[in-house]
Amino acid sequence: MPVLDSAVSPASPDFEKKRGAFDKALATFRERLALVAEGGGQKARERHLSRDKILARDRIDLLLDPGAAFLELSPLAAYGLYDNQVPAAAIITGVGIVEGVPCMIIANDPTVKGGTFYSETVKKHYRAQEIADALRLPVIYLVDCGGANLSQQDLVFPDKEHFGGTFWQQSRMSAKGIPQLSVVFGPATAGGAYIPALSDEVVMVKGHGHIFLGGPPLVKAATKEEVDADSLGGAELHTFETGVSDHIAYDEREALGKMRDIVRSLNSQKKLVTRDTRPPRLDPDEIAGIIGDDLKVPFDIREVIGRLVDDSDFQQFKPDYGSSLVCGFAKLHGHPVAILANNGVLFADSAVKGAHFIELADQRQIPLLFLQNITGFMIGLESERAGIAKHSSKLVYAVSNARVPKLTVVVGGSYGAGNYGMCGRGFRPDFLFTWPNSRTAVMGGETAAGVLTDLQRGRVSDDELKKIEQGILDQFEEQSSPYYSTARLWDDGIIEPGQTRDVLGFCLGLVADFEKDTGPRPVYRM
Repeated sequence: MPVLDSAVSPASPDFEKKRGAFDKALATFRERLALVAEGGGQKARERHLSRDKILARDRIDLLLDPGAAFLELSPLAAYGLYDNQVPAAAIITGVGIVEGVPCMIIANDPTVKGGTFYSETVKKHYRAQEIADALRLPVIYLVDCGGANLSQQDLVFPDKEHFGGTFWQQSRMSAKGIPQLSVVFGPATAGGAYIPALSDEVVMVKGHGHIFLGGPPLVKAATKEEVDADSLGGAELHTFETGVSDHIAYDEREALGKMRDIVRSLNSQKKLVTRDTRPPRLDPDEIAGIIGDDLKVPFDIREVIGRLVDDSDFQQFKPDYGSSLVCGFAKLHGHPVAILANNGVLFADSAVKGAHFIELADQRQIPLLFLQNITGFMIGLESERAGIAKHSSKLVYAVSNARVPKLTVVVGGSYGAGNYGMCGRGFRPDFLFTWPNSRTAVMGGETAAGVLTDLQRGRVSDDELKKIEQGILDQFEEQSSPYYSTARLWDDGIIEPGQTRDVLGFCLGLVADFEKDTGPRPVYRM
């Protein structure tokens, strides 16, 4: 058995130093996550509860099967934006098990700006639908939404991936036979009204749930009519008269119970695929002491792989060729997986090796897992003469056209075209996660500062040059942060190294029954 051995000693000073540094980054991440879980803050939560309503996260807990996992997506969306007044972008999304069926859950958080849609809210909603569409997951909308945030109308209304795009996706999924289900707990106003109206089946809560294209204030302003919310769009109206709602519930717990009944009646063939598994022989808790938080300090990516895969068993492909790219086959929670992981800059030989390996995985119909810690493809005279542009394009081409599921985790740096060759966001991985120590940018800050200050050298004074240099360094430090990335939905969330194995196992269970392409799969040496 090709079991990976470890050269790491947890007793070494270097290990303890790295672990201490990473633990600080981890503590910061956990603190920020805890703040997000509070939603709109204590006052908003108390006001919500005083109306006999259940908090958004508690609604999800009641909907899920007892003890079932919930893979929350992008919990730190909008972090650092809007003075941190829109935690989680006012919406909670993720995959959970309901009556044994993996479902995509999209839940408005009305304690945050009334559950209205900001730019990041729309992106998060859209991304959740995109995943559900690709994996054929039933979608359950827990609606408590004030519609578009009017102050951002130009950022949420007119474009194809704005609010209208979410309705387009919802309609298309329903046409494909992917169930679209809604529970209306509060207002479903303006654009928000289309979420239940486009659903296959709807439950409304009496006295709290309302569906209308224009609420009472807007109706009064437009038509001079004075009407209360229940008469205009309440649960009784829509269940007994208009037929917009299919079921009425008299409290939220009953509504969630009805939704569980609906899911049970779907006759869904979608299941979370589970397989027999063996834990790694190497301790996953040691990952922090291997990687640290200084990306300039190299580490052997095989030490990470050995702490993620079953039994630490990893069958390497071409271990003595193109060694800066580690490739090989393993199992993760019992699921076969083909891993590409960086052990340095990508040279021509490592790019060709990666393309060849992807073709093998594609032919064998094994999902791909990319572990990114990459400064990019090698540049310089020798590298250009070796055809790096041609060979790196082969890797990009192979990643783009692989027909198997793709998962990506940024475990260190993700810079330049290396981000592309290792299946960054632009290459549509099924899931992409980052670690709290990671960085994503077109290049490192010091490199960018060197390039841009060289252009100014001789044109400005030395003092001015230093200010320019520091400004560039500060800009790249801020914009390459994982919090900057995740706030803008460039990933599906930051995860802890110690949780990565279970997160990936859950994702592999979701993609395991992907629709296999039976077309020809050539394997060719390049």
